[in-house]
Amino acid sequence: MRFTITKCHGSGNDFALIDARALDLANREWTQVARALTDRTGPVGADGILLLTAGDRVDSFGMRIFNADGSEPETCLNGLRCVARAGFEALGVDRAVVRLKTSHAEVVRDTDLAPGVYTVRETAGPATLNVGDWPLTGEGHQIVDRPIDRLSPDVKVTAVAIPNPHLIAFVDEIDEIALIRLGSACEAAPDWLPNRANLSFAHMRDDRELSLRTYERGVGLTAACGSAMGAATFAAGLTGRLPFDQPVTVHNRGGPVRAVASADGMVTLSGNATFEWSGTVSVEGGVASNLVVTQRHDDEIAAWAAVSG
Repeated sequence: MRFTITKCHGSGNDFALIDARALDLANREWTQVARALTDRTGPVGADGILLLTAGDRVDSFGMRIFNADGSEPETCLNGLRCVARAGFEALGVDRAVVRLKTSHAEVVRDTDLAPGVYTVRETAGPATLNVGDWPLTGEGHQIVDRPIDRLSPDVKVTAVAIPNPHLIAFVDEIDEIALIRLGSACEAAPDWLPNRANLSFAHMRDDRELSLRTYERGVGLTAACGSAMGAATFAAGLTGRLPFDQPVTVHNRGGPVRAVASADGMVTLSGNATFEWSGTVSVEGGVASNLVVTQRHDDEIAAWAAVSG
């Protein structure tokens, strides 16, 4: 099957975006497409695929995301900004309520982060703390700034779902080797965490800036994870590291976003939705081939490089 795709990214979290409003593929077929298009040895390569889907009304739209391993998470806030941009352009609007897998999110075209950087503001939540819903068992109903001994007795975590599950550890220094080791333990789906979870190490630079690295469920170590940025901002407020309702810049390897978390669990992120190129590609037998790039967006790539570099 041949697909028209747009290669895009939010904070360096890269995707192949497909307008799927007129496509009728089963979940297992989308899983195969995701594995083919995300293969870094293939012609595209990405952290996941994004699907622009039909909305609840004629002036709205929906989003689905499939990770590189073919799994479908509840949301992806970096990907949501890219889908929002595609939806805005398809429908001729500049704001919408987007239907996600298990929730909804509000999106609006925002003031550009920098010249030439297409920017979307997204509001998601409320973040929740009941780990029994994940499920994460044997640790009570909430985990706030304390260790999970079966993961590591030396690392305190806060468990937040937004709505996908996150374990946020505030650290003095981000140790990627430890992050990969503990993230891999979560990815292995132990009995106490059968649906896995995203794990992030967060470092508070001050009360205006936060650095973050994430081992993402179904992907691995990522340049950025949007829902982790939101979860970390909320966890910082919950643990008294950051006042609620105060804007903070969250830095990832892939670039920054503006973030605000409220005590009611609502989180707002404002970040880039950068289109790099558009084209067509074939997927047959779980393999992507015959990529034809029809349009490049070198100006957008350069604009983002000026911000993230």
